[in-house]
Amino acid sequence: MPYLTIEKKAKIFTDFGGKAANTGSIEGQVALLTARINHISDHLKTNKKDFSSQRGLMMMVGQRKRLLTYLSKHDLTGYRGLIEKLGLRK
Repeated sequence: MPYLTIEKKAKIFTDFGGKAANTGSIEGQVALLTARINHISDHLKTNKKDFSSQRGLMMMVGQRKRLLTYLSKHDLTGYRGLIEKLGLRK
């Protein structure tokens, strides 16, 4: 059973992107990446030698960092609000 169903994705994009069909919004993409990162980091706590998942996690973290950098340059108030909503450290 997949951990990220269609309903969960639609809810993430509705909460952060405005509506479920707005999958291209930066805020929605960052929220989806954060959900995936949290799931994989929980997986890696129990499976310490799963190096391919660890590499995928690092790639997702880098992608999220690039999206957040873009958002901070173009919409600083939106960036600060998103960071606060997601509970990221920045």
